[in-house]
Amino acid sequence: MEEIKAGTNEFFIEEDGKVIGKIEFTQEGKDQSGKDLISVHHTEVSEGYNGRGLARKLVNRVVEYAREENKLIIPVCTYVKKVVESSDEFQDIVAK
Repeated sequence: MEEIKAGTNEFFIEEDGKVIGKIEFTQEGKDQSGKDLISVHHTEVSEGYNGRGLARKLVNRVVEYAREENKLIIPVCTYVKKVVESSDEFQDIVAK
């Protein structure tokens, strides 16, 4: 199982010392109710590592982070948008 590590405004997965997947976000202020917002704008998995579910694991980790920190996600990245908007389990963390 891949270990997901935290960086500055990102989570990433390494294999043999090389980053093979990452998801990046920025802090975006607050919504109208005062809840902190993060904009998830980029998800990337290196060529040759596709099909292992790494991108989904990274999305799950940023969702977990948002819940832990009481933040809402603005899904700018098309992959993240597709994942979070297609499942009821993520509706609690998507900014409206």
